[in-house]
Amino acid sequence: MLDVLRELILDAQDAPLDVGIPRHVDVQTVPGKATVCIGVRRSGKSTYMRQLMSRLLEAGTPRENILHLNFFDDRLHAMRHGDLGVISEAYFSLYPEKKNKETVYFFLDEIQVLPGWEPFVDRLMRTEKSEVYLTGSSAQMLSTEVATQMRGRALSWEIFPFSFAEFMDYHGVDYSAPRSTRKRLSVQKSFEHFWQTGGFPEVAGVDRRLRTMIHQEYLTAVLFRDLIERHDISHPQAVADLTHRLIDNVASLQSMNSLTGYLKSLGHKVSRNTVADYVTWLEDAFFLFQVRLFDASLARSNVNPKKIYCVDHALAVSVGSGILVNTGHLLENLVFTALRRASPEIFYYRTKSGKEVDFVVRLQREKRMLVQVCDSMANQATRNREVGALSEAMNELDIREGTIVTRAEREQLDVAGGMINVTPIWMFLLSLSSGRN
Repeated sequence: MLDVLRELILDAQDAPLDVGIPRHVDVQTVPGKATVCIGVRRSGKSTYMRQLMSRLLEAGTPRENILHLNFFDDRLHAMRHGDLGVISEAYFSLYPEKKNKETVYFFLDEIQVLPGWEPFVDRLMRTEKSEVYLTGSSAQMLSTEVATQMRGRALSWEIFPFSFAEFMDYHGVDYSAPRSTRKRLSVQKSFEHFWQTGGFPEVAGVDRRLRTMIHQEYLTAVLFRDLIERHDISHPQAVADLTHRLIDNVASLQSMNSLTGYLKSLGHKVSRNTVADYVTWLEDAFFLFQVRLFDASLARSNVNPKKIYCVDHALAVSVGSGILVNTGHLLENLVFTALRRASPEIFYYRTKSGKEVDFVVRLQREKRMLVQVCDSMANQATRNREVGALSEAMNELDIREGTIVTRAEREQLDVAGGMINVTPIWMFLLSLSSGRN
């Protein structure tokens, strides 16, 4: 294993750094703490790591002081059953003069596949002059694993697929204000491209057929590597059927009882608890997200059905069964992912009269935001329903301003106790990117 590690370390140091476009991610390194970047597979975590490496090199760090390993490399599979201390041993056998003399930067990709990685990293930071950067495809790294095993020695940051602004950066579109008519039309055209393509960096420049194939490969990798292999699931078809059911019904309310009944109707012998585990593991992989009812009682919030969203709206189309034709639900999914980048505290709201508002979000400085999503408000009945629900929620939660996100419409509405901004989706996405909300 030592020889393999030495070879990989030297190969990585000789390889050119593909840094991609700068991400709009405010990751801050803190001395004495590992920097952990987590997110769904293929969201750009490794590329972001290379951006951090590039900054170190620009600041004068010698290339030999950077160690970079990706544990999805099949040559490292044997490490899943061995002592991880061989990593530092291999490095210092190449550069013995650096041990405890110079800072060594350890970049370790997808480290969650190695059992016992936490005490190894903890020991590395305590015993070596080092800075450690980790990536992983498990939300557990944000909470349980890092918090309990690393003893406060790590800070975790989430990396999502491209936002709309990052997507335009990739394609070289100028979206800076002020927006002339020409620039606004260019941004709107870019949104239509983003609407079809989604945010995964790897599909940003490919045609529809290839994009669909790549998205389907992503789903297969998540199911088999993040769920079936990691959790030793004995009924993989049940997991696949459940996942497709959820993807076909993004932005819809789902209960564990209804999902369990659905799987049983297909002949799967699964319990409600098992189905709940499957959904939790899909969420742990950052592939699907559950949104609970906003309620002062945590028990009531947990008992009520949850809304399910996919990490990327275009991926949901690519891997769905083809019955997903509700563009309003896809639009809501896109709004969710934009809000989720800004805050993990997202709920849906039900007014006292039973009307539903899609999102209540807690942003920075404890500011709450109410957001309703509607494909179009041209129909008067739809307009009355959306405005009525949002106005009612604003009064009950004492929030003076609400937002209705549409495909194209824009206006301001005065309602009892406040104001509602009707905003086209492209403008809403950019306002989140710039931090104006």
